[in-house]
Amino acid sequence: MPEVTRAIAVATSVAASLDLPANDAVVLHNSNKLALRLTPCDVFARVAPVGQEVAQFEIELAQRLAEIGSPVAALDPRVDPHVYTRDGFAVTLWTYYEPVTPHVSPVDYAKALEQLHAGMCKVDMASPHFSDRIAEAEEIVANPSLSPELPDADRVFLGDRLRSLRRAIDDRGAPEQLLHGEPHPGNVLNTKNGALFIDFETCCRGPVEFDLAHVPEAVCEHYPGVDQGLLDECRQLVLAMVAAWRWDIGDQFPNGRWFGEEFLRTLRAGPPWPTLDEMSKRADAL
Repeated sequence: MPEVTRAIAVATSVAASLDLPANDAVVLHNSNKLALRLTPCDVFARVAPVGQEVAQFEIELAQRLAEIGSPVAALDPRVDPHVYTRDGFAVTLWTYYEPVTPHVSPVDYAKALEQLHAGMCKVDMASPHFSDRIAEAEEIVANPSLSPELPDADRVFLGDRLRSLRRAIDDRGAPEQLLHGEPHPGNVLNTKNGALFIDFETCCRGPVEFDLAHVPEAVCEHYPGVDQGLLDECRQLVLAMVAAWRWDIGDQFPNGRWFGEEFLRTLRAGPPWPTLDEMSKRADAL
């Protein structure tokens, strides 16, 4: 049975065991974690192989942020806030929000992200440093067994770029705090309750510009106190990290190879550094 089919079966089985009828599942996103809308119970289920997720951390963080009024999606109130494990998968169950419009306005997006960062300053939870994520990308690039199709010249270029950017950002000595880690448009919902953030498995500590490097340019224009030089370095870093992940032998991202090659071309082309949504638009134009 294919992995996705097994994951869907587990999610629907878990929901049914909790008296949440789940006769159908719509795949909303499938990358390192599967996101499903289960119906007719209308549950947003997140499913990942056990050991490849930080589901318990994500649940605890979301609960703490919700308690202080941060703009985060809520866990499903009909069941206990647990990580449900079955058949090698970990399942968490969240409230499903019907989107009001496909996109959040830049002003509302920036305001919600500012509120999220303010709330995260009040939450004391141990989390990785953003440099740990750089190290993971560096390991993929450095180890041919993890990225066998990455050409040697690109391997050297990408490894050097990751190391130099890590040093440049560290040398700035910017203030650091708890961050979302990947607050890109795919992780913000436009609901009747306003803009809400989801997916906190990439939460880390670092400068707010690292989070801002994941959002559209128009959003950054409405976020106060941005260090533009640091933002440019973080944007370049995000491009380099995503390029590394797309060459990972286990990567399941749609059109991953195209993104891996295009991100390398973009890094070599130099500034101005495009945002992730601009890179996605290039892919959609193909």
